[in-house]
Parts: sequence; C-alpha cells; structure tokens
Amino acid sequence: MVSQVQSFFEHFLKENFIFQNKKFLQANYLPDLVMHRDDFMREMASILAPALKGDRPSNLFIYGKTGTGKTLITRRVTDDMERIAKENNIPLRVIYVNCKLRRVADTEYRLIAQLAREFGRVLPATGLPTDSVYSIFYELLDSKEQLVLLVLDEIDQLAKRAGDNLLYNLTRINTELKHAQLCLIGISNDLVFVDQLDARVKSSLSEEELLFPPYNAVQIHAILQERANKSFKENALQPGVLEKCAAYAAGEHGDARRALELLRVAGEIAERKSCQYVEIKHIDEAQEKIDRDRLYDLTLNQPRQYQALMYALLTLGLKQQSIVTGELYGVYEQTCHRLKLRPLTQRRISDVIGEFEMLGIAQTRVVSKGRYGRSRNIVLAVPRVSLPKMKELLVSSLGLNELEQV
Repeated sequence: MVSQVQSFFEHFLKENFIFQNKKFLQANYLPDLVMHRDDFMREMASILAPALKGDRPSNLFIYGKTGTGKTLITRRVTDDMERIAKENNIPLRVIYVNCKLRRVADTEYRLIAQLAREFGRVLPATGLPTDSVYSIFYELLDSKEQLVLLVLDEIDQLAKRAGDNLLYNLTRINTELKHAQLCLIGISNDLVFVDQLDARVKSSLSEEELLFPPYNAVQIHAILQERANKSFKENALQPGVLEKCAAYAAGEHGDARRALELLRVAGEIAERKSCQYVEIKHIDEAQEKIDRDRLYDLTLNQPRQYQALMYALLTLGLKQQSIVTGELYGVYEQTCHRLKLRPLTQRRISDVIGEFEMLGIAQTRVVSKGRYGRSRNIVLAVPRVSLPKMKELLVSSLGLNELEQV
C-alpha cells in the first residue's frame, strides 16, 4: 500500500511546472555577469592591482547596505586576481573569512586560529595563550615572500565580538613581517561602523573606501529578469510578478539578494500548491514568510550579550506595550547574572538598542517628563505573534531554563 507521503513525493517528481534550475536564485551563486556595478568593479580593481606587481595595496574598506553587491564584487575581483597571479607565478594569495560565522570569527583567538588553519596549521579550539596563537600565525605568514589579501566580510560583527584590539593588531601586522605583506579588505553592512572604531584603527583600516548604494527598482528588475530567464521555465511567471518583486525590494531596502530570495520563495510556494504559474499573490505570501523567518534568524545570530538584552526586551515586551530604558537595564542585568555574563554599561546598551532599531526590532522615542527630565521609551517593532517563538529560541540558545522567569 502506497503511503500518503510516498504518493506526495511521486506526484512532486512528476510535476515540474515552475523551475528550470533554482541555483541561479540562490545566495551562494556567483554570476559571470555582474550587473550595474561596473564602475565599482573597475575602481576596486585599480586599488588592488599593485598586488599583482608585488606592491602592497592600501587597506580597503567597503561598506553599504545588505544586498548591494559588496561581497559579490569583492569575490569576483579577488578571484580574477588570484587566477592571473597563478598563471604568471605571482606570489599572491586571497583569504576570505565570513566574520558572521560562529566558531570561526567570534573571538580574537578563533579568528587567528582560523587564519593559521588557512596556512595548514591546525590549532586547538581553546587552550593556548592568544600571544602564542599570534606568533604561530605570524611565523606561517612570513615563511616566504608573498602578498596576502585578507578579506574580512561582515567585519563589524568581528569588532563587536572581539573588540578593536584585534583589528589594530591586523592593521599593524606588516611592521612585524620581513618577507610577506598583508592587505586588509573589510566589508560591512553598517554604514557608521568605521566612525565607532578607535581612531588608531580607523586611520589604518580605511585607507581607501568604497560605498555601495542600494539598487533602484529598474536595476533590481533587470537583475531579476536575467536570473529568472535561467531559473524558471518559459512562461512560468505571470505578468507583473517581476515588477512587483522589484518594487517590494526597491521600496524597502534596495537589496538585490532579498529580491532574488523573494522570487525564489514565491516560486516554491507556487510549486507546493501545484500551481502552473507564479502569480502576484505568491509574492505577497513569500514576503510574509521571509519577514517571519528573518526575525528568527536574526534572533539566533546575535552575539551572546545582544541575545541577553533581546531576551530582557522580549520578556518586558510580552507584558507591556512601552518599555522604559531603566526598567529594561534592570531585567538585562538579572539575565546577565543568570548567564554569568558581565553586564555592558548603560551607555553601551543604549548603542545596542540603537542597533536593534536599525534592524527593525524596536522603535524608540524620547518622552519629556517636565521638570523630571526626559526618558527614552522602547516599543517592539516586530509582530506580536512572533514574540513567543523569538523568546523560545533565545531560551534555547542562551541555555536558560524556561521555567525560570526573570
């Protein structure tokens, strides 16, 4: 007897109305044609080109909102450089590190250990003095004449977790080297990240800067059209779908990556419903699903201190509409005590709340209390239906006992 699930899978294999090849819509796809970023590609290439002659280029800092092509262009330019270097026996190497990945770049020790691993030396996850790890990395790096381009993607996440000291050490590393040279390329979604760095780090890190602006609706539509031609079967998209998708993306964030994700999810929703076409209504459904899933991913991918503050924020937000900063800090301190964390200062917490506001998690407003001064009130900006799930994820991630309420 054929089970219901088996019957579904057999039916799914027979139906193929929507997709031709879904990989062209996925985030890890590196296209041969990079649209609407030719000027930035040429400028980046001109900054880094001296490396092909053995000269260390200026450190480069690239910033702009998510999905504006920063990582894509950087990977394309450095991949081309590495290929040319190999063909011409030029001692050039590119190392790419995604600083958002935990257990790779969430502490100074782990990042330097990861860099040592790139040179073939496996170090223990913990246990060695940080100075010893640096010495091992310096020795491996300086073992021969070479120029290394070190790309630190999401470098702002690294600075938040590991502090300015790590970046300072990396920007000064060339003074310790005799044979090798290191060029830093930092990529950040945080437009004000550089301004928050220690002045010594800022002057060394951002010797050259590139700012990537968001894509507009016309540019996003062209990108979607080019990818859709490869991803979907002919006539699988109803009229207006790409336009609606581009308008959504351009109106909210100018993020080409999210526009492609929106189109892919809309196609998957249509496919699950056994529809022969992707319709405009599927774009609306996909937008709602992506927003909900992104909230959950955002909850899990925050540093531990940020999660503790978010847990305090959700604990109060589930009970009341408006939260006073002083009350929030008290609950945050209790949460840190339970987690055996050293609480951040109130000033630093104020900065983190500002980051939550930038991420769309919370909204703040200053309330005047007359002769008693002013206070800042916080209101959660996420759908209330998502709050219990977000808190449940935090309880699990932080290792809190769900029965113990702050």
